[in-house]
Amino acid sequence: MLGLTAWYRALGPGSLLRLARWGRADFSARSPPSSTSNGHLKEKRAQILSQGLPKQKPIEGVKQVLVFASGKGGVGKSTTAVNIALALAAQDSTKAIGLLDADVYGPSIPKMMNLKGNPELSPKNFMRPLKNYGIACMSMGFLVGESAPVVWRGLMVMSAIEKLLRQVLGLVQNMSVFQCPKCKHETHIFGADGVRDLAKTLGLDVLGDIPLHVNIRETCDVGQPIVVSQPQSDMAKAYLRIATEIVRRLPTPPA
Repeated sequence: MLGLTAWYRALGPGSLLRLARWGRADFSARSPPSSTSNGHLKEKRAQILSQGLPKQKPIEGVKQVLVFASGKGGVGKSTTAVNIALALAAQDSTKAIGLLDADVYGPSIPKMMNLKGNPELSPKNFMRPLKNYGIACMSMGFLVGESAPVVWRGLMVMSAIEKLLRQVLGLVQNMSVFQCPKCKHETHIFGADGVRDLAKTLGLDVLGDIPLHVNIRETCDVGQPIVVSQPQSDMAKAYLRIATEIVRRLPTPPA
């Protein structure tokens, strides 16, 4: 097992957004430990949780940070993040857009953005993001082999949800409706108003709806997201509308 601190040191100080902050979390490319270590892990987790959440720190050169998250996996977070990033860039070419893939278990941004290779190190030992379609990208997928198993046991702090909700710009209803390609009948496979009901409960806005369409999946699978490969399609326009709603709600960055 390779501790995250050791992994960070192997990469060099300053690498990958100062991963030393999470030096107590465990990183391993092997199978999970046996049950005999569960007691030790629970004790360590309790000790770290007692310290509270880390303080937010500004990222040098970054004025706005958008987080795409959900309460479960496999709902299209990466697909949404990729296309919204491209939509934001398409709307304002004067802004530099970056994409950080925070999925350490199954990073998919390299595939969706058609990027391969390892990031180079700057003179200050920082990793240089790889770039395509005008978007700078950083992902665990650049550091770990495509088929290499990864187990990263970190903190699961439920109180963070409340803190995050204070900064949420709104909700996106992904895979909102499926239209039959033959008869054009529309079906709400996952329900019609779930996100809107949740938005009312949380006092948030719905930023927009993204349809369930095979073209969205296929274009990402080949590294040509729909916003750049089919910019005039209804699906791309859905992402562009959401990007507009996001920009409208962004707070004014500090001078």
